[in-house]
Amino acid sequence: MADRPSGVVEHCGSVSSMGKQPISLVIGGDTVRVLSSASEGELQELAAVVGAKVAALSPKGRPPPPQAVFLAAIALAEELAVERERRLALERKTRDLLRRVLVRVEDALDSQDPEPT
Repeated sequence: MADRPSGVVEHCGSVSSMGKQPISLVIGGDTVRVLSSASEGELQELAAVVGAKVAALSPKGRPPPPQAVFLAAIALAEELAVERERRLALERKTRDLLRRVLVRVEDALDSQDPEPT
């Protein structure tokens, strides 16, 4: 199995617990015990985001349906893809703007250079 970056959650079980702490997370009314090198606070925060999405996709006043966590994962993945595309578009726009500014600065500096005699 490929190495995972630090902070990636692993289910408890036969996984080596070296440097990883068991943490209980509640999402959609279900408790999942995981091993992670990430802090409990960080994981609880992430679980709260997923839990809020599950609640938003579930009928009010009723327990979440079995597919709610799956639907929440799909919705969060879509949000991530949209935000990633926005970031990439902003990076492209910023790069283009900086190139144009650099050209203008270079042109201004070139026009101020005295001619060699």
